[in-house]
Amino acid sequence: MSSLTTIRQRMNLTQDELSQRSGVSIRTIQRIESGTQPKGYTLKMLAKALDTDEADLLAGAGTDEAVNRNVLKVINLSALPFTLLPPLNVLVPLAVMLIKKEHGPVAKKIISIQFIWTLVAAVLLAVVLILNDWFSVPSPFTLTIPIVWVLANSVVILRNAVEISRSDTPQLFPDFSVF
Repeated sequence: MSSLTTIRQRMNLTQDELSQRSGVSIRTIQRIESGTQPKGYTLKMLAKALDTDEADLLAGAGTDEAVNRNVLKVINLSALPFTLLPPLNVLVPLAVMLIKKEHGPVAKKIISIQFIWTLVAAVLLAVVLILNDWFSVPSPFTLTIPIVWVLANSVVILRNAVEISRSDTPQLFPDFSVF
């Protein structure tokens, strides 16, 4: 939650009422409450309408990002213990995402990555079963494939956790989103 939202709600104002008081459009207020930094005239008018310092409107942004990054790390790392149980490596992070009410694009990308890894696990399991059937004797690849899959998924989870910690706009690997 942005500091503008916090201050506005503390004063029991709607976005429309704040817009009328400040002369700032409702759309601009919505953008600021979604994470855009207010600047110049807009910042001055909002601070005046809310009877607060400009610094107070800017103060909460860094705190919210830090909290969100911590929540994103928890969502991402919650898949790690369940890499051996592919459906749970999606369901547990999804549950954490819903409980923590973090529905941003990075959280969705984390869930997407684990969803794709689960599909890959299903395909690999089918390949292992087909290889066993073709060779009638267990092939050396039949055990190697799931082990490599678990290790690769673990590396992706850990790499993304480091990226979330380092960057305000993390570049997750692989870079795609299903949701």
